[in-house]
Amino acid sequence: MSNNTVLIIDDDVELTQLISQYLSTNGLTVFAYHDGSNINQQLELHKPDVIILDLMLPAIDGLTICKNIRSSFNGAIIMLTALGDDIDEVTGLEVGADDYLAKPVKPRVLLAHIRAQIRRQSTLQQTVVESCIQCFEGRIKLDAGNRSVLMDEQVISLSSAEFDLLWLLAQKVGHIVKREALHEAIFRLPYDGIDRSIDLRISRIRKKLSDDPKVPSIIKTVRNVGYQLAT
Repeated sequence: MSNNTVLIIDDDVELTQLISQYLSTNGLTVFAYHDGSNINQQLELHKPDVIILDLMLPAIDGLTICKNIRSSFNGAIIMLTALGDDIDEVTGLEVGADDYLAKPVKPRVLLAHIRAQIRRQSTLQQTVVESCIQCFEGRIKLDAGNRSVLMDEQVISLSSAEFDLLWLLAQKVGHIVKREALHEAIFRLPYDGIDRSIDLRISRIRKKLSDDPKVPSIIKTVRNVGYQLAT
């Protein structure tokens, strides 16, 4: 865990200091800023594995930052908010956030989520047996080596978490994968029966694949069970 770097962007100075100290004590390398106006330079300088990103920031808000960096940043993004409104969670996940926590957040809870994201990335990278998988009658091609997705030979831009989710379904192509199994593989945490993160990611992937959400033909919903990727 000592080699993992966390970048915190939050304008709450007291909270940031508390979290930074706690994460550092637990073996993480932490860099903290109070706005994201120089986010690209911060990413280049520190090369973080995880970004803790506050929703409400001066100059440029967290959602905009997340949207702007998602295509180029392959690490995990955990968003924080004090608003406690479901629409903010939906919006955050739609622009590519990997996880979402409401303030006030306990440092030990945040640490658990950070570690879960790091384990998710590490585990998925280490357990790839096949480098390429084709599905949907060969129209969709996933390459685990460069984490790319092609549909009809056109590049589909997915976030790191979206690719991981689609890859999990592709490894079981044609078979139903339970929502609980997907949640535990992605977050490395037990599914509580309420969390909508997997459903929101599926919705976003469908949109990018032009899969009709009302009658999906690529990623099918098995009611009250999970999802199935078409062969």
